[in-house]
Amino acid sequence: MRKEHPSTHLLKKLIITSTGPTSIEKASGQTVKLDCQYTLAAEDSGPLDIEWSLQPSDNQKKEEVVIVYSGDRAFEHYYEPLKGRVHFNSPDPKNGDASMNIMGLKATDTGTYQCKVKKVPGISSRKFLLTVMVRPSKPRCYAEGQTHAGKDMVLRCSSVEGTQPLQYIWERTTGNKLLPPLAVLDPVGGTMSLRNATEVASGTYKCIAKNRVGTEECLVEVNITQPPNTAGVIAGVVICILLVLILLALLLFCCCRARNKKKYEKEIAYEIREDVPPPKSRVSTARSFTSVGSQRSSLGSMSPSNLHEYTKPQYDKIPSEEYVRPPSHAPIPPPSRMAGPNLSRMGAIPVMVPAQNRDGSIV
Repeated sequence: MRKEHPSTHLLKKLIITSTGPTSIEKASGQTVKLDCQYTLAAEDSGPLDIEWSLQPSDNQKKEEVVIVYSGDRAFEHYYEPLKGRVHFNSPDPKNGDASMNIMGLKATDTGTYQCKVKKVPGISSRKFLLTVMVRPSKPRCYAEGQTHAGKDMVLRCSSVEGTQPLQYIWERTTGNKLLPPLAVLDPVGGTMSLRNATEVASGTYKCIAKNRVGTEECLVEVNITQPPNTAGVIAGVVICILLVLILLALLLFCCCRARNKKKYEKEIAYEIREDVPPPKSRVSTARSFTSVGSQRSSLGSMSPSNLHEYTKPQYDKIPSEEYVRPPSHAPIPPPSRMAGPNLSRMGAIPVMVPAQNRDGSIV
């Protein structure tokens, strides 16, 4: 009996012949082909089954079937996240090509995929590690710090999206295209520090954000100027404040002077009014003469009884201290003496008045 060689025995079994890389990195949005070529042995006579599955990343998740070929028919709607984006590479996988294509890759498509070909009694499988990377998004470039000569400033560059590790590279696009000698770069954080910046550092700088699947870039303009004259600015501000204070003082002085002048004019006017008595009107003079005449007429028609009432002094009336008799330059006329007959005629009663000496004794 002929003994078969082990290698000859292996050739008679179903095997996957693909020899490409099993670890693949692709960018999001691209298409990937997971190569799974196979050959059948003469003794493999059972039905052909091809199954692609997504292996769990840990023991808590189950294996997910992605696509199946069985009974001469392809079934491509097993896994909902890949629905419409996964297909067999060959329209007839039974011809030895069980490769699978995934289109429009997403970061969530990252995982371990297994190709399993089975035709009883033969069976074989192959695994692929697919990593879907997101290319860097458009970075944002900006400068922080003062743009005056002799000061420190920082140029920053950052991408919101992008699979790590991300690397940032700074370049100068103007002038001699050399970075300032005192520039400090941080390729991971995306910063470039300019210490003791000078006007020579002015220009346009470009930041490039990159990872293994793509690059993006942005520009920032740097303009270093001389610092302003701080002493001159302070002196100007002080002078302006002093001028404002002087103007306010002059305004207050003018207002106070005008107020005092107005008050002085009012006091002079009051004094003039008090010193000059108002002139008597003709009407009041006529009334006074009329009053005097009426008093004389009434005195002539008085009876003795009325005369007694008229001559009776009124002691109950106290003269006011505030009353001041107006000065008169005319001499006071002596009291008139009426003759006895005239008094008798008027109805008066004669009264004897004892004579008195100068010392007041009765004679």
